[in-house]
Amino acid sequence: MWYQHDGCPAHYAQQSRQVLRRLFPNRWIGREGEISWSARLPDLTPFDYFLWRYLKNKVYREPTTTPEDMRSWIIRAFNAITEEIFQRVSLALINRLHTCIDHNE
Repeated sequence: MWYQHDGCPAHYAQQSRQVLRRLFPNRWIGREGEISWSARLPDLTPFDYFLWRYLKNKVYREPTTTPEDMRSWIIRAFNAITEEIFQRVSLALINRLHTCIDHNE
């Protein structure tokens, strides 16, 4: 399993990188990771172009009144992500990568 770090400066503390090196030795993507990754590539980061929007649409569909309600909605939203959804997101990433290659970006 690999970990993709978003590279956000607020998440880039030395302590955070040490934890990543320990938990994902030679298997994390991000600044100073096994594979370098810019924090400014949201179009190529599935969390940015898919996951957060998907979760927000599911979780905030109805108002929540307690932290427990919010937690419950978040868990249900994650559990609703199917293998088919993962496959579509993967294909979208491949298409985005090909677009970058085609345009020499």
